[in-house]
Amino acid sequence: MPVEIILPKFGFTLETADIVQWLKQEGDKVRSGDPICEVTTDKVNMEVEAPENGTLWKFLYPQGATVPVTRVIAVMLRPNEQPPADSAALIQERYGDTPFAAAPSATDTAAPLPTVATATKTAMTPVARRVAQAANVALDNVTGTGFNNRITRRDVEAVLTAAEPTRTTASGKPRATPAARALAHDSGVDLHAVNGSGARGRVQRVDVERYLHTQPTAAAHPLPVETISAAPSNDHTDRTVIKMAGMRHTIAARLQKSFQDAPHIFFDAQIDTRAIEALRESAKARKEKLSVTTILVRAAAWTLLRHPFVNATLQGDEITQWHTANIGVAVALQDGLIVPVIHHVESLGLGAIQTRLDDVVTRSQNGGLRLHDMSDGTFTISNLGMYGVDRFTAIINPPQVAILAAGRTQRVFVPDESDQPVPKSFMQVTLSADHRVVDGAQAALFLNDLRDALQDPTRLLW
Repeated sequence: MPVEIILPKFGFTLETADIVQWLKQEGDKVRSGDPICEVTTDKVNMEVEAPENGTLWKFLYPQGATVPVTRVIAVMLRPNEQPPADSAALIQERYGDTPFAAAPSATDTAAPLPTVATATKTAMTPVARRVAQAANVALDNVTGTGFNNRITRRDVEAVLTAAEPTRTTASGKPRATPAARALAHDSGVDLHAVNGSGARGRVQRVDVERYLHTQPTAAAHPLPVETISAAPSNDHTDRTVIKMAGMRHTIAARLQKSFQDAPHIFFDAQIDTRAIEALRESAKARKEKLSVTTILVRAAAWTLLRHPFVNATLQGDEITQWHTANIGVAVALQDGLIVPVIHHVESLGLGAIQTRLDDVVTRSQNGGLRLHDMSDGTFTISNLGMYGVDRFTAIINPPQVAILAAGRTQRVFVPDESDQPVPKSFMQVTLSADHRVVDGAQAALFLNDLRDALQDPTRLLW
C-alpha cells in the first residue's frame, strides 16, 4: 500500500504552513529521514522527512501552497512497489481536493510546464511572485529550480543577490518586504534607518522589530496587529480596538479549546531555593551560566521518569506514556508564544541543557526553529520568575497532560525549631494537570518528588 506523508502538527499555535520548496522530485528514491520538502510559518522553517524507504510517487500540493497541518502532502511507494493500475483514478478519488491531484507527475509523458519568460507568467510559486513584486525585479529568461521548472523564492533571491547591491529601489524607496513596510508604517519607523538582513539589504519584518527594540520609545510602540479603529472616547481618553489575528488568534483558539476540553486541576508547592542558589553561585564562580529554568528542566526530567502518567500525551482515547523526557520551554515572543522542545533531557547534564536552552530560545526569537525543535514534547515548563511574578497557573499544551508554572524566588521569614524568625528563600510552582489522565494523588506525588529533587540536587546524579 502507498505511504501517505503528512504535514506534521507541531508547536503550540501552528495551524497551517507554506510549502517553500520540494527538495526532491516525483520518482526519486528516498531513505527514511531524507528531507523531501521545506515548509515555513511566520516563526519556523523546517523540513518534512520521508517516513520510510521508498520512491516518491505523487506530490499533492505545489510550492507556495498554504496547507493545513495533518493534511497529506505527498504519497510514496514502498521498495519494489508499483503504482496501482488505476493511479489517476485513485489519486483523484482520495485527494481530489488538493491542488496537484490532477497535475501530471514527473514520470508522465506530458510536457512539463513552460519556463518562465517574464515576471507576469504563472510558472512561479506564490511566495516567489510576492518577493519579485515587492522587489520590483523582472525575471525574464530565468529558469526556475523548483518542481516542473517553477521559479522559487530562492531563485528570486539569487537574482537579487547577483544584481548590483543597493538598499533602495530605482524610485529611491528602501527595499523591504510587505510585512516590514506595514509594521514600519504602523510604528512610525523610517525604513531608511533600518538595516536590512535580506538579499541586497532588503528590510525584513524581524529587522523592523529589532530596530524598535533598540529605540528609547520602543515601549510606546508595541508590535501592532490590525487596527480597526482608534478614536477618542467621550471622556477624551484614547482607545484602540484591535482585531485578533494571526498568531494571537491561533493562540486564543487553542488555549480556549484546551481549557474547555481538558478538565484542569491545579497543585501548588513551595520550593526552598537554597540548593538552587548554591548551584548557581558555584557555576558563577566557574564563570559558567546556569539559569533557574535549566535547573527546573533537569529536575523535571528526573521526576517525570518516575511518574509515567504525568510524562504522557493524550490523543482521542489513547494515553501514550513516554520513556524519555522531552521538555518544552515556553518562550514569549512579541506577537505570541512558542514552545521549543529539549529532547532526552534525562541523558543531559546541566551544562548541556543550558547550551541547548540558549540555542532554542535564540532561534525562537530569530525565526530559526526547525521541525525537530517543536516535535514530541511530553511536558512543558513556563517560568515567569524573571518577570517578577509570584505565582500563576498555566494552561496545558495539548496533547500533553501537564504543565509546570514557576514564579520568582522570594525571601521570607519562617520560624525555626525555637520559633525564632529565620530568613529563607522560596519559589512557588504550580502544576496544571489534565484530570482525565492524572489523578490528584499522582500529581501530589509528582510535586513531592520534584520538590525533593530541587531541594537536594544530588538526587539528580542517580
